[in-house]
Amino acid sequence: MRNGGDNRGRLLLISLIVTSLFLITLDLRGVAVISGLRSGSQSAISPFQSVAATIFRPVGNFFADITHLGRTRGEIESLKEANEKLRNSLINRKNADAELKQLKSVLDLAGIAQYKVVSAKVISLGSTSSFTQTISIDAGANMGVRPNMTVISGLGLVGVVKISYPNHALVQLTTDPAFRVGARVAGSQQIGILSGQGTSKAVLQLLDNQTTLKVGDVILARGSQNNRPFVPGVPIGEVTSVDNAAGAVTQTADVKLYANFSTLSVVAVVVGAPKNDPRDALVPRAPAPIPAPTVTIYATPSESPTP
Repeated sequence: MRNGGDNRGRLLLISLIVTSLFLITLDLRGVAVISGLRSGSQSAISPFQSVAATIFRPVGNFFADITHLGRTRGEIESLKEANEKLRNSLINRKNADAELKQLKSVLDLAGIAQYKVVSAKVISLGSTSSFTQTISIDAGANMGVRPNMTVISGLGLVGVVKISYPNHALVQLTTDPAFRVGARVAGSQQIGILSGQGTSKAVLQLLDNQTTLKVGDVILARGSQNNRPFVPGVPIGEVTSVDNAAGAVTQTADVKLYANFSTLSVVAVVVGAPKNDPRDALVPRAPAPIPAPTVTIYATPSESPTP
């Protein structure tokens, strides 16, 4: 039995060898048998290839989309980061422009009055147990800032230095209810005491009742002895209403403060008073009136009727 199986195996092997040689010979002679077999096998396989492509194409597209999505998300994050940098740069530029404008205005005011000043940035708003409305500035004793020095902005009086540290100082604001300053009415010698009220308005109480206050009067700092704590001539505010009660010994008036405390970022500490009182040199100038628009009318003569 084993010999018979071996003989059949040898016979099958010889047949395969002969067939292979025969097909090789035909292919070398240009007979299109092999190509036909190839075409046939390709035709038989193509439906399976089409089905496989249909099945696996979405899978390939899915992985391609995932890769593309990853790149897109990375680009979006890069754009967001760049946009945030530009936005911060724009905000910083606006803040710098605002601070530069305030610095220019305060130096202009000090220059007119011949005040010697040290400019400073507002670093914080706050309060202490003694004062309810204060600011901290980034200039202190190392820059010549001492307690009881006048603090101004480009619009007028801001307050007075209360505590001076080596590199910063605490300033009591004009709005503080405990704040008091000797004041006078511009254009006259009428004097009084101005008191903070916790808001952008203060109250002025005149020391005599000889001259009548009126709305629109400008109030200036009268100045203290030896110019401490207040130098003379600093604009404080403008009278908005007057209480002239019959029989009253003194007059009182509401005064709108010039300084804008909500946008305050740059101030100056007056470390040296002028030799001469600037008097009314710092009174704010009234804005120039806006000219009324002119209208030009051109008249065209009409033709006379023909008789």
